[in-house]
This record gives sequence, structure tokens and C-alpha cells, in this order.
Amino acid sequence: MSTVLSVTKRETGHRSTLTQLRKGGAIPAVIYGYKLDSTPISISAKEFKKSIQKNGQNSVFSLDLEGKKVNVVVSEVQQCSLKDEVNHVDFLAINMAEELDADVPIKLIGQSVGVSEGGILMQPNLELKVKVKPAELPESIEVDISSLKVGESLTVAEIRNQTPVEIISENDYLLVTIVAPVSAEQEDVTASVEEEQV
Repeated sequence: MSTVLSVTKRETGHRSTLTQLRKGGAIPAVIYGYKLDSTPISISAKEFKKSIQKNGQNSVFSLDLEGKKVNVVVSEVQQCSLKDEVNHVDFLAINMAEELDADVPIKLIGQSVGVSEGGILMQPNLELKVKVKPAELPESIEVDISSLKVGESLTVAEIRNQTPVEIISENDYLLVTIVAPVSAEQEDVTASVEEEQV
């Protein structure tokens, strides 16, 4: 069952109003989507943080908006870069019977053979785009990298059939690659070239 969070409609106004909200322990937010006009709301920062820690950001939440329950997913979270605080949240109202597109974090599992041999793990992409019913939305997608050797990579094509949800990212979407370590000799050559170019 989805977690129920109480929210309050708010007036859209000046920046000072938003500052007051945040000082009072609330987060300015907006809810839009299925059968709903874009509605500015506020939510308790404490309750939101607690729910995210307990259920994960990809969970389905039920917002209690003036007595009306609305099923939502978190569409976007804006955070303050200086403090560990949420500045604003976008909630997307959803139809539980329809599939939706969502970005799901990639969780690497296992110890790569290549890394054990001194290779360097590179993860160019941290998320996968999937199509799934809201109730089946995973918190993350596990990718086993234990057999990866130096010089080898993993793409979506190689995990597509092992994943319980439909991945809509392209087949050549790169998940992880193990690159050879830079030797001291190579570093010396690079440094020499750079010095000559100066």
C-alpha cells in the first residue's frame, strides 16, 4: 500500500512566501498530471524526508489533498546545493492501471574481475529509462559486473532479457566499462608531450 502524505494547497506568490514556508518546516511543491490541473501545494519537510528514506524516491505516494486521495510519483526534487535541504518537489499524478516511463537508478553488484586485476570501473550512466505499472516500479535495477574483464563493457542489450521490467533505453546505452589502468610509463609520455606543447 502506498504511503499517505498530507499536503496543503498554497497560494503562488512572492519569494518571501516560499522562504516563510521553508522556515516553517514545509516544502513548496506542485502536483500535476492524471485528472488534475497543476496545483501548488506544500508538504511537511520532515514527513517527506521520512517517507523517502523508508520507501525510496521511486515509490508510489498517496497525497491527501483536502480529503481527496491522489496517487503520485516524485517527478523532480530540487535540492539546495549548499545545505542538505529540499527546495521544491514536483509530484506527477498517475493512473495506477497505466504504465508510465520512469528513470530508475542502476545498482552495480559483484566485484569485477577487471577491477581486481587493476582496471578502473567507469559508469557513464547512473539511470535506466523503463516502462512499468506504478505498483511495479523498482527502486533500482541490479546489474552484475563480476565477470567483466579489463577492456569489456556492459550495455542495455546484454541485460534487457534479465530484467523483470521493460527497459526503453537504447540497446547501445552504456552501463559500465572497465578500462585499463594508466601505467607510470604512459603518464611520463603524456607529461613529456604536454611539456613540449607548452
